[in-house]
Amino acid sequence: MASEDVKTSDSTVTKFVSLAEEAKLTGDGVNPPSYAFASVCKSLVAGGVAGGVSRTAVAPLERLKILLQVQHSHNIKYSGTLQGLKYIWRIEGFRGLFKGNGTNCARIVPNSAVKFFSYEQASKGILWLYQQKTGNEDAQLTPVLRLGAGACAGIIAMSATYPMDMVRGRITVQTEKSPYQYRGMFHALSTVLREEGPRALYKGWLPSVIGVIPYVGLNFSVYESLKDWLVKSKPLGLAQDSELNVTTRLACGAVAGTVGQTVAYPLDVIRRRMQMVGWTHAASAVAGDGRSKAQFEYTGMIDAFRKTVRHEGFGALYKGLVPNSVKVVPSIAIAFVTYEVVKDILGVEIRISD
Repeated sequence: MASEDVKTSDSTVTKFVSLAEEAKLTGDGVNPPSYAFASVCKSLVAGGVAGGVSRTAVAPLERLKILLQVQHSHNIKYSGTLQGLKYIWRIEGFRGLFKGNGTNCARIVPNSAVKFFSYEQASKGILWLYQQKTGNEDAQLTPVLRLGAGACAGIIAMSATYPMDMVRGRITVQTEKSPYQYRGMFHALSTVLREEGPRALYKGWLPSVIGVIPYVGLNFSVYESLKDWLVKSKPLGLAQDSELNVTTRLACGAVAGTVGQTVAYPLDVIRRRMQMVGWTHAASAVAGDGRSKAQFEYTGMIDAFRKTVRHEGFGALYKGLVPNSVKVVPSIAIAFVTYEVVKDILGVEIRISD
């Protein structure tokens, strides 16, 4: 199912690309040429760099968040943000704070690249269709249309890289006391395939897809809408010559990230827990000391929600929210700003080389 969705979405994005370029050039009064390869590369590289830089900057908080989400309810080792970070430092040292970051970067770079590129092209295509439907060539994207473009981009990117995210979650919660060690991303992928089958690589995919809609969609929608409002209204002199400075763009990204992560967080908790299902030699943080398998046994997303609330209370759906809130604000903000800065740099280089 996932692969079919990816193929369908890819063909849709390809159509959006051609439509967007035609719309842009028709408005300029010229005939549309073939889509510029350099522009495609620029978007992909900028998105990849943005994702890698932002996730590395907050890797310790990312690892702590996942540990809080999946740790055994009867064997609490991580009870808060500061305590959890100190515990990781004391038990595993500096390297422990960044465990799983290599796999995360290997996943997030192509994920962010595809996500940002897909959003740009989907936005252009949707805008062209919207202008054709309304008959107004000066029409702009509404927040709802931006939400749709962002959700489309997020689903495409997440589905394409989901197996990497699944094994990254397991590698992240490993400690020195774990009964079985994944030696890296490729070893984890091959082990899961051999022991649990190919479908295991997409455990938790459904809540991930559902969560993408409010999370990524609201991130892009709020960020772009807030930028447009600041440029048009120019409150407190924040916008000059239709441009926002880096600090203002950083603030816009922070607000967008906070809104998106708050709405989608329960689905992220359920996704992580479903990824641990079937892990025979689960990490001690998941299985608990003296146990041989993980505590999570779910038949699906609804069952996971029901059992989590029944056994641990509604608050369990927000475990790890504090470090995630601290993490998401700078992470999303840095990602957006880095993306735009790298795009500007690459744009200058491309014009010079031409």
